[in-house]
Amino acid sequence: MATDIRTSELKSPIDVAEYLFRRLHEVGVRGVHGVPGDYNLVALDYIPKVGLNWVGNCNELNAGYAADGYARVKGISAVVTTFGVGELSLLNAIAGAYSEYVPIVHIVGTPSTLSQRDGMLLHHTLGNGNFEVFTNMSQNISCAMAKLNYPHEAATLIDNAIRECWVQSRPVYITLPTDMVQKKVEGERLKTPIDLSFPANPVEKEDYVVDVVLKYLHAAKNPIIIVDACAIRHRALDEVHELVEKSGLPTFVAPMGKGAVNETLPNYGGVYAGNGSNAGVAERVESSDLVLTIGSIKSDFNTAGFTYRVSQLATIDFHSTYMRVRYSEYPGVSMHGVLRKVTARMGKLNVQAGPVPHNNIAEKDQGMSQEEPITHDWLWPRVGQWLRPDDIVITETGTANFGIWETKFPKGVTALSQVLWGSIGYSVGACQGAALAAKETGNRRTILFVGDGSFELTAQEVSTMIRNDLKPVIFVICNEGYTIERYIHGMDAGYNDIQQWKFKDLVGVFGADPKKSKTYQVKTKQEAEDLFKDQNFCSAPYLQFVELYMPKEDAPKALKLTAEASAKTNAKE
Repeated sequence: MATDIRTSELKSPIDVAEYLFRRLHEVGVRGVHGVPGDYNLVALDYIPKVGLNWVGNCNELNAGYAADGYARVKGISAVVTTFGVGELSLLNAIAGAYSEYVPIVHIVGTPSTLSQRDGMLLHHTLGNGNFEVFTNMSQNISCAMAKLNYPHEAATLIDNAIRECWVQSRPVYITLPTDMVQKKVEGERLKTPIDLSFPANPVEKEDYVVDVVLKYLHAAKNPIIIVDACAIRHRALDEVHELVEKSGLPTFVAPMGKGAVNETLPNYGGVYAGNGSNAGVAERVESSDLVLTIGSIKSDFNTAGFTYRVSQLATIDFHSTYMRVRYSEYPGVSMHGVLRKVTARMGKLNVQAGPVPHNNIAEKDQGMSQEEPITHDWLWPRVGQWLRPDDIVITETGTANFGIWETKFPKGVTALSQVLWGSIGYSVGACQGAALAAKETGNRRTILFVGDGSFELTAQEVSTMIRNDLKPVIFVICNEGYTIERYIHGMDAGYNDIQQWKFKDLVGVFGADPKKSKTYQVKTKQEAEDLFKDQNFCSAPYLQFVELYMPKEDAPKALKLTAEASAKTNAKE
């Protein structure tokens, strides 16, 4: 056999697939999501060899949602699919991750480089010899692409892709041809960790921006802070928490920023979303003479239908790649360095107290008779009373997404939702990923609130949760269909109805051990109250599944307002 000169010169040869999975292990990935296919099978053999766990999902779309949920808890995730049919099934989830800044490493097992070069008529292709068409589809929803077609560049491409995934907090796309899996690369590189640090701001430029920010901050008589999703996604929470606590400024969150701030702090004021804000919040925010927004995403659902009323002339925006002070923009200056220096140099500021949110249930909603139905006005404050520090709470697009705005969290709660992309069914897969991440990091309670219609899209992932011995608490809100769509258009239309399932029976159908799972059905406030007070239920010792019945036309106030605004936007000519 001829000697491969390049391989013979390697100090510590290692297979490409092993190198890739060792790098993923290095950055914190422990569970790899995905679905096996003939173009990725040999690569999958390396997963247990490097200390990773193969999750194994029911389909690729669910695997993508799960990888999204895992990344939001662990910081980064990986998902493996096969060429064509597998990767295309994943794309909706990857697009959502790109939209919402979630770092997922998408690895695609592809036909061999020789097959591609010869344009062979293979299965999972379009039959036209074009092996680039699926890669091109992923290009606009990936922040980096790595085609591992040559051993001499594979390690460099892998390291660059993982770094970009982490730093930009968006998905990357890696192709791994079948004949590259066992090709050799330099293993010595593994002794040097991938540099995951954020690029430093130019010092002179950063100091200038800090001085500008401080000038307006010191002049303000009534400044406030609004924290949003990108503060979480771009890993700026340490800087945010220091600013919030040291300044004492009234601090609010946008809906996508829920969980970014310790909501037990005395200066935490609640959720700001224009007309959909918590009680008293809109008036307080909109009367401020200076608003510091950190990582804001001013989308329709994040602002209750663009009802955000804060002038840019009274705003300083902190972002990952630029700063904006009033109408002046400073590209290439990230928020991390600026936040640290502003906090260090700000001194005493003018602080006026803001509203104090609570989980008190309104008097009109406090009825507790055996017949009193569960309403959104009652449920979400009550959930806030039931939650514990460090819980993970996942809410589905629809009533749960909007209802959770009215829940004040204990310290350390992580909130997962998909307000911007809004793919229904997302939360069930995300719950599986989040619950796996929780299991890996200390068994935090993982709690899902999902509507019955959304649940029917991705219900199979309950099977994956059982398979991996995960212990989420799943609330399926049974309200006869697509409530948010009803409020946008077609309140009584048949297309907003769904087939009524015996939802809790699925736990048994999916093979759960009755000793390691439990199901419940609650239809009244009293039954829900009894459940929230059940100590075994609260301890989440195994998977628990709750059918929670609510009136068909009941919805959170914020959902009604946002749906009305959305309907008007859709009708514009």
